[in-house]
Amino acid sequence: MKTVAVYSTKGGVGKTTTAVNLAFEASHECRVLLWDLDPQGASTFVLNVKPRIKGGVDSLIRGKTEMDAAIRSTAYENLDVLPADETYRDLDLVLDAAKKSTHRLAKVLESVAREYDVVILDCPPGASLVAENALHAADLVILPLVPSPLSLRSLAQVNEIIADSDSPPKVFAFLSMVDRRKLVHRAAAESLPREHPQVIDLVVPATVVIERMGSERAPVATYAPGTEAARVFADLWQHVRSSAKVKRAAPSQ
Repeated sequence: MKTVAVYSTKGGVGKTTTAVNLAFEASHECRVLLWDLDPQGASTFVLNVKPRIKGGVDSLIRGKTEMDAAIRSTAYENLDVLPADETYRDLDLVLDAAKKSTHRLAKVLESVAREYDVVILDCPPGASLVAENALHAADLVILPLVPSPLSLRSLAQVNEIIADSDSPPKVFAFLSMVDRRKLVHRAAAESLPREHPQVIDLVVPATVVIERMGSERAPVATYAPGTEAARVFADLWQHVRSSAKVKRAAPSQ
């Protein structure tokens, strides 16, 4: 099982959009678990999953609630969700009270390692104990970057966070919410991948098609399969699969 964290220290950069569409694309080839770590529960909402964990996240982290019991299926084959509910607001405190507090998410994930090929973590923004746990658990960290002069700061911050790790994950970024009508966006899309090795040459456009995810409550490719946005997320999954060396699920007998 490989673990992929979708993370940025900044909010509003398209993390949930990325996590949901990445998980959907991955589900065509793999058994996928999307863990919604953000107390806002946007991934949980978009995938139409009930935001409720028996005993709350405290019970899950402490091992009183089995992870299998908290996981919910979705409308899509091979794609399950571990939903977020209001108790995730206290996740930092729960982790801080736990033994080996920066390793707890990785420990919890061990119980489902045989059941999934890839886990995608939809992380809340900011530098927190939740973020440290997610980055520790991850084999690969991907960052959506908005095309602005300060966008690389979040990438630098992630590199700083993982610098002291015994086995730091791979990290790459891509440009998100790009409006090619704007000169600064076009310039960023052209220059950042060329000048910074960790920024791949892949651009998610700013488009109403992606904005419709909230009303459709579905991944882009399910309601707009022929669009640029759907194609880009499919390409992003292939890059993630290669970078994290994710193995495809064995065919059903």
